[in-house]
Amino acid sequence: MPEGRIIKALSGFYYVLDGDTIWQCRARGLFKKKGITPLVGDWVTYDQENNQEGYVQTIDDRSTELVRPPIANVDQAILVFSLAQPAMSHLLLDKFLVHTESAGIQSIICLSKADLLDDGIDQVEQLYRGIGYEVLVTSKESPQGIKELREMLKGRISVLAGQSGVGKSTLLNALLPGVNLQTGEVSERLRRGKHTTRHVELIPVDGGFVADTPGFSQLDFFEITPEELSHYFIEMRPFIPECKFRGCTHLSEPQCAVRSALEEGKIPASRYESYKQFIEEIKDKKRRY
Repeated sequence: MPEGRIIKALSGFYYVLDGDTIWQCRARGLFKKKGITPLVGDWVTYDQENNQEGYVQTIDDRSTELVRPPIANVDQAILVFSLAQPAMSHLLLDKFLVHTESAGIQSIICLSKADLLDDGIDQVEQLYRGIGYEVLVTSKESPQGIKELREMLKGRISVLAGQSGVGKSTLLNALLPGVNLQTGEVSERLRRGKHTTRHVELIPVDGGFVADTPGFSQLDFFEITPEELSHYFIEMRPFIPECKFRGCTHLSEPQCAVRSALEEGKIPASRYESYKQFIEEIKDKKRRY
């Protein structure tokens, strides 16, 4: 039975890339009965009918899975955050990092629109590099960071994620000349981006794929408990086993190694503030649901 990868899902159809041919497929009714939804990124078997149409028959096991955006088998996430217009949000970036860490996906931070900001770039870059993340700085006025990012995409399935208006489509147009993805202007009045991407789609590049995903500005902590959260802050992980109490939430427990590391400057204060806010969000959701 022929095999391929789903590169786009739209209006109940799944577009399977097999070699150089794209087959428009529907999913077998069996998937719906089992509560399974094929995702972009899935490796599938399918049957072939006329006019390059068919039905998805089986779905291989997934190495990773994201709910929002809905995509499977991602190797790495390129988290695109603008330094200006819209302004950099450490809290939102930290939230994205928690979700990629919880999904077991490597993250690369891409700081866009460097041409719009004179000061503050080094501080942001140094903060996240110091934690242990790869950080790239890009600008539409120069090829800065584009060459390095293109190398990172080779042979891998990568997803670009971030707020609307941060320049994801502009970045992809620079990475993949000729693709000509739609780009949107940032509202001068609201300083908010307009949504320019409506569905998840994998674009082949250098033996791999890159996904341009719908813009979004909010992620929810439905599957993460307060006790688990600190494990998704990579700078906290080395200190967690040293806490006196198992399941320490690092808020008020005595002999907390994470808080001691914070006081010693081994954990950035801004990251700990994000951690505390996320704990409150998780607790609030538990109270409401």
